[in-house]
Amino acid sequence: MRNLIYSITVVAVLAGSAQLAQASEFVPISGGEFRSVIPEAEGDNLIAVDNFSVQDAPITNAEFLRFVLLHPEWQRGSAVSLFVDEQYLSRWAGPISLAAESGPQQPVTQVSWFAANAYCESQNARLPSWYEWEYLAAANDDMADARHLADWRQSILSWYSRTGGDQIADVRSEPANYYQVFDTHKLVWEWVDDFNAFLVSGDNREQGGADQLQFCGAGAISMEEKENYAILMRVAMLSSLEARYTTRNLGFRCARQGEDRQ
Repeated sequence: MRNLIYSITVVAVLAGSAQLAQASEFVPISGGEFRSVIPEAEGDNLIAVDNFSVQDAPITNAEFLRFVLLHPEWQRGSAVSLFVDEQYLSRWAGPISLAAESGPQQPVTQVSWFAANAYCESQNARLPSWYEWEYLAAANDDMADARHLADWRQSILSWYSRTGGDQIADVRSEPANYYQVFDTHKLVWEWVDDFNAFLVSGDNREQGGADQLQFCGAGAISMEEKENYAILMRVAMLSSLEARYTTRNLGFRCARQGEDRQ
């Protein structure tokens, strides 16, 4: 009887969330070379990015709700503590219910790397690499690389100064960038697949808490173009994390390999 009630609940919530959610679409991105702020080798920051596709917006609460309904092992209270911390999905009202402050079109936050990775795998996808994310995030609305524009960089930094207590906006509230991808900046931080490549120490206990920005890691130490402080802060944030950590302003989107832009 309990399984029947749960099944009916799942169907009802899935139907409701489907009406509320605009599904994230995969946008094909033509790869190319760009100068990363994190060199692969000392003195060589020219990075080649292969063709890939990426979801046009961060995953929303409604989309992640569908995921945990279909994969109950990832519901709050059921997920293994090795894979999530105590704040996992804490902004939701319950394991399968959203709250007033976590609307269906807001990006899902308080998700761990493990949970984000599991979601992407369910979409036959993966988390984007750091270089893929940086490649996308270099674009403004009309050029592929706007990092030289001081006004644009300053507008991003202004968001970083107020990420603590503001209500998180819905995805796609701002215009798409050059690649027709939304919200690479000014909405939430985002997990990347290789986030832990920035760590110097092999012992994660030496790193700070998930909400404490700190500047560390081999990549960060060799970082070039240090005037690009917004990207430096991303590196600092990611380098402070363990894969099970969650934070209020950390979400994700998924990527796939090898799809070229038409």
